Amino acid sequence: MDHMENKIDEMGDAHVSTSANNPLREDAFDLSNEEKIVLINKDVKSILQTLGMDLTDDSIKGTPQRVAKMFVNEIFGGLDPKRKPKASTFENKYKYGEMLVEKNITIYSTCEHHLLPIVGRAHVAYISKGSVIGLSKMNRIVDYFAKRPQVQERMTMQIVQELQNALGTQDVACIIDAKHLCVNSRGIRDIESSTVTSEFGGAFKENSVKREFLDYIKLDTSF
Repeated sequence: MDHMENKIDEMGDAHVSTSANNPLREDAFDLSNEEKIVLINKDVKSILQTLGMDLTDDSIKGTPQRVAKMFVNEIFGGLDPKRKPKASTFENKYKYGEMLVEKNITIYSTCEHHLLPIVGRAHVAYISKGSVIGLSKMNRIVDYFAKRPQVQERMTMQIVQELQNALGTQDVACIIDAKHLCVNSRGIRDIESSTVTSEFGGAFKENSVKREFLDYIKLDTSF
């Protein structure tokens, strides 16, 4: 156990991942959401008691239940495949052949290393190969992959792969710029730094197309 803890401490904030999939066990969905809430309630209560908190106080006695429901139904709800948004696509009847960009999609995620928030923006683009997707679906796809313990690099890849599958084209790109509270509020406590990740597929690997995407992101769209 001590060797394991030392190894984790040595890794620090290193973003180590074995694939673009979140590390879930095979039995991850054997328990119902209600059963998970009951168990997490007990675990949070144990943590607070270990910290010395008085769970009879009116302000905190409901915290274990609130946290358990929040974990299962909200901030980690994207782990549940039943919540995956249906990526409905439509025929591109108007023959729009240029890049479509949706920028400044709000991201609220959670760092899987310290369970602290990741807050930022995603910018997503694609070039139609015959299909288009509803704009709100792009937001929902981003939100679905954000609502889980995450690594920003993995989340960026997952968003692109999901849109590539839905649209039937490799010509998809995503850039995420986010603040990690595990950096901003603890450790080095650098409140100004943010992390930028990108994934470029198909035509977006070409410098001219990539540059066009980046130029669109820079446009002032405040109203």
